[in-house]
Amino acid sequence: MFGRRKKDSAAEDAAGADEQVVDGVDSNDPADVTRSRVRLEPEPRPDGPWDISEVREPGEGRVDLGGLFVPGVEGMELRVEVAGDAIVAATVVLQDSAIQLQGFAAPKKEGIWGEVREEIASGITQQGGVIDEVEGPLGWELRAQVPVQLPDGTGGVQVVRFIGVDGPRWFLRGVISGQGAVQPQAAGLLEQIFRDTVVVRGEGPMAPRDPIVLKLPDDAQMVAEGSVQQEQQEGSRFSGGMGQLQRGPEITEVR
Repeated sequence: MFGRRKKDSAAEDAAGADEQVVDGVDSNDPADVTRSRVRLEPEPRPDGPWDISEVREPGEGRVDLGGLFVPGVEGMELRVEVAGDAIVAATVVLQDSAIQLQGFAAPKKEGIWGEVREEIASGITQQGGVIDEVEGPLGWELRAQVPVQLPDGTGGVQVVRFIGVDGPRWFLRGVISGQGAVQPQAAGLLEQIFRDTVVVRGEGPMAPRDPIVLKLPDDAQMVAEGSVQQEQQEGSRFSGGMGQLQRGPEITEVR
């Protein structure tokens, strides 16, 4: 089920079946409504995440990953994920919760989060999962129940939250898993990490949706591949919507 909840449902009901056209968009045509939502300009970000041009000292209290400056939190474990030879995502693990951060190039004047949500929802429902689109603390997000195979071979469900924000020529996606996906009190710090992240898109030409490449922090420590192999297998099923990544070894930094 792919549900949407809108703020102003009363006003929409009052309009009844009358045709509504705003800026050339027929509100009674689902295709027009979807296109208008996809092409909206990025909304203001008064609470972040931030563009590199908006932060005076991006490295203060953050881990420098090149394309992202990720806030450092006591007790966190930071993992970077690779696709081929490029590092394309970072995951912050805090106790029994985690948030994966990944930046992408985006059009100059158009946000892509609306379109990406549609694609993620479609991919998960095709797997037999359940999707709900809600307006959460960080704006519109997807809350997904994804089918998984449990260690004993039986089937189960994992709850995951997909969050995203459009910025100037970039899009930042977060995937919250573990207790942070089901308990609001466990999600607060992960949401703050997302808000405090700084994105460095760079000035070079990039096609929309190209991942913003990251780099290793200077004090990173390699861990054995075997200790993260299971997490790679589980995490890869949640990378839908922006293209499936072929994930390689992960590097872990413990702060």
